[in-house]
Parts: sequence; structure tokens; C-alpha cells
Amino acid sequence: MTNRILAHCHCKSVIFSVELSNGFETIRRCNCSFCRMRGAVAVSAELSGIEVMSGREFLTEYRFNSKQAVHYFCSKCGIYTFHQRRSNPNQYGVNIACLEGVSPFDFKKIEVMDGVHHPKDGGGGVIGVLTYQPVDS
Repeated sequence: MTNRILAHCHCKSVIFSVELSNGFETIRRCNCSFCRMRGAVAVSAELSGIEVMSGREFLTEYRFNSKQAVHYFCSKCGIYTFHQRRSNPNQYGVNIACLEGVSPFDFKKIEVMDGVHHPKDGGGGVIGVLTYQPVDS
């Protein structure tokens, strides 16, 4: 039995399902130049764990620096959906905000990984933690 989660971009032009590699245990942010600017929180899925159900034609690809990580975005709304990871090319990093019923604000602490000093370049690891604490109303 698989535990698939329905996911989509903001405009729902790209709809996909995801089976996470290890639930939400892999939740993380990254401090590389690209991740800093896009601000996404990601979790991991095996390459076989993503099924694009509709809108594959709206996915556009972006690669930078080493050109090893393949980042996919909706060409209509611009939302980052998932990327093939540089640190583990057998996995995707999935934008947690695309998962139905899940928000980055559901998690009180999210580890920040050192993407500036990437593991494939001899660096990496956890360099900090982002926290979210709702204001009492």
C-alpha cells in the first residue's frame, strides 16, 4: 500500500502525486543562492515517487551552476514544484507547499542545510534551524 499525496502548482495547471521517501522526516530548507531566493521548504521523494498526472507540458526546467540539479516550475504561475537533487540524483526534492493539506507553517522547526558549501563540493550538513511560532490571538 502506498501513501501518495496529491500535489499541484498554484494555478493547478500541473497536478502530480507524491510518495515521500521518509514521510516528513526529510523536511529542510537550503541556503544556496537559488533556494535563498525561492524560499521553498522541501521534502524528499524517490524518482519513482512522483507521478505527473496532468500538465507535464507546463513544466519548465531550470539548471544553474553545476547544471546537475534539475528544478521544475509551472510555466503559467511560476511555482517551483520539485527538483531532481544534486546531492542525491535518485531523489526529488518536493515543494511542501504544493502538497494538498500541507503548509510550511505546519512545522515548528525546519533544518537549514548548507547548500553554499554543497556536500558534493566537500561541505554540507545542517547549519541552522528556522522556527515558526504563531502569535496568540
